[in-house]
Amino acid sequence: MMLKINQLSKTYENGTVALRDVSFSVKKGEFVMILGKSGSGKSTLMRCINRLVEPSSGTIFLDGEEVTGASPKRLRELRKKTGMIFQQYNLIPRCSVQLNALMGRLASTSSITSMMNYFSDEDVAHSHKVLDRLSLSDKYSHRSEELSGGQQQRVGLARALMQEPEMVLADEPVSSLDPASSRQIMELLAEFNAKDGVTILCNLHLPALAQEFGSRILVLSEGQIVYDGVTGNLNEVELNSLYAEE
Repeated sequence: MMLKINQLSKTYENGTVALRDVSFSVKKGEFVMILGKSGSGKSTLMRCINRLVEPSSGTIFLDGEEVTGASPKRLRELRKKTGMIFQQYNLIPRCSVQLNALMGRLASTSSITSMMNYFSDEDVAHSHKVLDRLSLSDKYSHRSEELSGGQQQRVGLARALMQEPEMVLADEPVSSLDPASSRQIMELLAEFNAKDGVTILCNLHLPALAQEFGSRILVLSEGQIVYDGVTGNLNEVELNSLYAEE
């Protein structure tokens, strides 16, 4: 298993219980959609997987190695395997598209070069290939804040791909986008999954997109998994019924 989660729970300091004994495994190459409305625990789950949020209890294993409890140095190495795509893009607004993409290489560079935003010729050349692939070849020098929402999310994809990750965690990557841009982002994620073999975990609140693009669907409600199955085993009425239980 590429990812294995055992009895993961998270309670925040204010008493909010975000996750309750969540357990599941993900095989290499899967495209897993995690459905749930706001407050279901989707974002907390994503952030616990790479320890942007510390779980209250439970264990997380990546390629057989425990992420929970890993030292800061080891965690840095483990995070290289996992790219993160955020709902609000998390770009540096005044920096260029290319520099934002190159930020995906920071975990693989020394602290000094990171502070100076210095990247090797190889990294720069690779960023050109990634940005070209995402139809951003004419935007290298543009500031990210000058781009549309769909373009900014493609820069977020570029930053994740610059890590050359084994797995991508996409946290509501289309919730701020129009339908056409949403479909483009989902098609790109599907391409990375199919052609590059990147394992994808994607949070969504749109059952129709989950059914169309995912190979497997998890439904979260009040911090618990209420459904886990292969896409297509549920019809739209059944899926909407599960989704509405939250």
